[in-house]
Amino acid sequence: MKIEFFHDVICSFCFPMSYRMRQLKEKHPDLEIIHRSFALVPEESAFDVQFGSREAAKDEILTHWEHANMNDDLHRFNIEGMKAKDFLFPTSIPGLRAVKAAEMVGGHDLAWDAFDALQNALFVENKNVEDLDVIKEALGSTTLNMNAWEKAFEDPKSLDEVHKEIALSREYGIRGVPFVVVNGKYGINGAQPLAQIEAMIEEVRKEENQKPIQMMSPQADEGGACELDEDGNWTCD
Repeated sequence: MKIEFFHDVICSFCFPMSYRMRQLKEKHPDLEIIHRSFALVPEESAFDVQFGSREAAKDEILTHWEHANMNDDLHRFNIEGMKAKDFLFPTSIPGLRAVKAAEMVGGHDLAWDAFDALQNALFVENKNVEDLDVIKEALGSTTLNMNAWEKAFEDPKSLDEVHKEIALSREYGIRGVPFVVVNGKYGINGAQPLAQIEAMIEEVRKEENQKPIQMMSPQADEGGACELDEDGNWTCD
């Protein structure tokens, strides 16, 4: 079974979802989990569309963190620490490119380690994951060969692959993350409880017919996601 896990380094609900996806992989090692890019803020100007300005973004985004922290099984978000920081909230592409470069060097397992390290740097350590030095420091906690990673990061291919996956998300009709696509046919939206994810995947196992992506039907209040509406506004709940 092929599972495509779409996420963004700056996505608050992707933090608890990644933890659950690791639990899922541990319980079901036969699952192939592939990491895919989705950009909530592909460029700085997106802050103007979504929040009025980049300077105004932080206060609203921290309310998203509060909801995500309630969703998180470990309640790891350091919200007060982030309030004390003075850097502007990071955009998506540097972190996504860093994860893709890790995948180019070491495959999906190392990409996952890189993703989690960068999310921990942002949500727990309150560091600016748009800054290249911060990215390198965070990835230094993984087993990545950093010399090889730097070459992959600087290679235009790493950025091209990010954009290809963002385009793939549009083909699938994905509007927010976290989002899981199972066998290219079925979609699971939001940071659902592990038991719910397992139940949905078991339901997919029983399906044989080739169909367009179909949304599973979890309880609406059980999972959270960060989504872009038709006007480019970003909401998380």
